[in-house]
Amino acid sequence: MNTFISNSTILVISLLIQFSISAQEKPEYVIVIHGGAGVITKENMTDEKEAAYIQKLNEALRVGAKNLTTGGTAIETVIAVIKIMEDSPLFNAGKGAVFTHDGKNEMDASIMDGKTLNAGAVAGVSDVKNPITLAYTVMTKSNHVMLSGKGASKFAKEQGLEIVDPKYFYTENRWKSLQKVIEREKKKLENEKEKHGTVGCVVLDKYGNLAAGTSTGGMTNKQYGRIGDSPVIGAGTYANNATCAVSCTGHGEFFIRYVVAYTVSALMEYKNLSLKDAANEIISNKLKAVGGTGGLISVDKNGNISMPFNTPGMFRGYLKSTGEKGVMIYKD
Repeated sequence: MNTFISNSTILVISLLIQFSISAQEKPEYVIVIHGGAGVITKENMTDEKEAAYIQKLNEALRVGAKNLTTGGTAIETVIAVIKIMEDSPLFNAGKGAVFTHDGKNEMDASIMDGKTLNAGAVAGVSDVKNPITLAYTVMTKSNHVMLSGKGASKFAKEQGLEIVDPKYFYTENRWKSLQKVIEREKKKLENEKEKHGTVGCVVLDKYGNLAAGTSTGGMTNKQYGRIGDSPVIGAGTYANNATCAVSCTGHGEFFIRYVVAYTVSALMEYKNLSLKDAANEIISNKLKAVGGTGGLISVDKNGNISMPFNTPGMFRGYLKSTGEKGVMIYKD
């Protein structure tokens, strides 16, 4: 019997083995979520509130997984997951949005499709129940990427989205937070604890498509119609099937200046960095060096995830089709 095996045959076998291993390791779908980053510590959290956050993050992941296992797309899943968090008073988005200096709730949101690079965003809306659905509608039903204020609300009404009385967004906890911030600002003290709560979701679906979305109530006591990074494509949200999907949370001005979400993708595309290295470079090195606080969640086209942050805590979680799952709050 001829036992000779050519070098080319060995190469083919090796490639087949590597492909098989890669196929086994790559999950069919992945969901990653965040509920904001900031001064989130065990000392400042009651057991009851910690349990409430963990329960809501787990609920969001379950909803996302159900959507994906029944054939849902990455974009559909991002919307479904973020709506869960927008409807919860725990997070600074939708129902739990913080108040501006004038005592109003003004919300921003954005969404991006990694397959087409289409994107939609809204800023300063105050009567749309779920800003993430409006961002999606801007992407799919208009020729624009971003709408703001009264124009965005008018568009939402024309498109039949759910409109609510602005009083819907009132929560006592957020109102008290505004009063504390106003008082502290009078004393020239910065209130870092009121900056967390933005929500986001990134998804890789079983069709190989990526999507990202972010929703926020902005910054407590904001003035002059200030808009942060959350509705800015490339700063707070970015998705590209060739690289990754990213959603950010933190001090928005820094995330805008350093185009954080897109930078992760660019480092992967042009410098061939891994997702982990690219995300850490911008969050742990570049941003931290200039005083930019916050974090991000991300997933790449192969299902790898990264969730770096440079603050004491970040509400976050992930779930993979392989069964791997985690929900975390603190740094350690």
